[in-house]
Amino acid sequence: MKPDQLIDFRLGSAVVVLAAAGLLAGCASTDGISASARQLSASDVGLAQTAAPAPLATDWWKAWGDDTLSDLIEQALRSQPSLKVAQARLARAQAAVEGEQSTSGLHVNASADTTREHFSATSIYPAPLGGSIRTLANVQVAAQWEFDFFGRHRAALDAALGQTRAAQADLQAARNLLASQVAQTWVQLGRLQAQREVAQRTLTQRQQMLAVIRQRVDAGLDTRVELRQGEGALPDARQQIEALDEQIALARHALAALVAQPPNAFETLRVDLSRLQAGDLPTGVPADLLGRRPDLAAARWRVEAAMRGVDVARAQFYPNVNLAAFIGLSSIGLDRLIEADSRQFGVGPAIRLPIFDSGALRANLRGRTAELDAAIEGYNSALLESVRDAADQLSSLQSVQRQQAEQAQALAAAESAYDIALQRYRAGLTGHLTVLTAETTLLTQRRLGVDLRARDLSARIGLVRALGGGYTDDTPTPSRG
Repeated sequence: MKPDQLIDFRLGSAVVVLAAAGLLAGCASTDGISASARQLSASDVGLAQTAAPAPLATDWWKAWGDDTLSDLIEQALRSQPSLKVAQARLARAQAAVEGEQSTSGLHVNASADTTREHFSATSIYPAPLGGSIRTLANVQVAAQWEFDFFGRHRAALDAALGQTRAAQADLQAARNLLASQVAQTWVQLGRLQAQREVAQRTLTQRQQMLAVIRQRVDAGLDTRVELRQGEGALPDARQQIEALDEQIALARHALAALVAQPPNAFETLRVDLSRLQAGDLPTGVPADLLGRRPDLAAARWRVEAAMRGVDVARAQFYPNVNLAAFIGLSSIGLDRLIEADSRQFGVGPAIRLPIFDSGALRANLRGRTAELDAAIEGYNSALLESVRDAADQLSSLQSVQRQQAEQAQALAAAESAYDIALQRYRAGLTGHLTVLTAETTLLTQRRLGVDLRARDLSARIGLVRALGGGYTDDTPTPSRG
């Protein structure tokens, strides 16, 4: 048979075998294996589909009006090792995509070998080859192409792409979390420093009060009881200042760790919370913004990847068809390798059909289906947690704003009461206890004002994070090529 006739014969045979393979594919069945989990929708968790609000800015912190905070967040995003770990995971996922892309293309290999061999005189080789020592030489180029008739490679590539998109979303989630942690630590440091100012004012007021008490004792208007009370108030105020200094140092260390700096990098850093001006935020939990959370997007992409993984497992129940071809030279003796008669070539299909494998394919499909169920339930869990997180942050923010309005009135009343009590005490019209009571109320309101301001900012940062921090699921993905 001539070479071209041989090729036609083999290709014709392949078509016949492929048709028969389709009929026999039922020998390894996928019956009875399917996912049982159901993916929750927005309405399932109480989110109404409303008009899409304006998306948050990806660099939302820049709108808060503090250049130092913006610089620290940018530095953290450049230097934090935890982000580099997420970047490495993304690179690994992208490499997996490239690997899957390569499996469905044309594969060409070249080989060359030479062997010095003694041929047996009592085997299949007649004399003079039998009993002699000869050199075997081969030079060959081989090519192989796998036909993806049943979509196995397409599904595997889609699964790898889904994992890549999930890794991209994970990276954005890590960036969102890191930016919010820097901002939250910044607010915490500002709160502690503002409280220290209140504590320092407390110490100054008590020192001034002690001086007044001493004057009144010298004038015979107060007793040593009032003097000892005034002296005892000073160590208590200094202790509060020392405790705040400790917390300030720890907050500075935490901020330095987030920015990947030495612990003492921010020993002189001062934070003024009055400079932070957060923009308008949603008054509800919009489904559109919540859907932009990167961790939720990552969970969605993992569901997509798991679905494609099931498709890969199902495609393995169908025939696998390859077309292989080779051309080269082969000879006994190097001196004859490049002769025309030493050429060799061939082409033909290779078909693999699963018929009986003791349940290995079904077990693999059940495993992939279980992974899909786990991915769906993981998404459902992430969705429920996202809704709770956003609702918590929004409720806290609304409550704090109402508390601030009430506290502002209470602070004004406490300031007035303290001024009146101090004036009456200096005039000898009231006792020391009245002044201390009024002072305690005033300082309590000042501390509460500082705390509420910090809680307002913290809740705003938390809400920005809970709504995705400006993430949009439009990161470019590797091409399918």
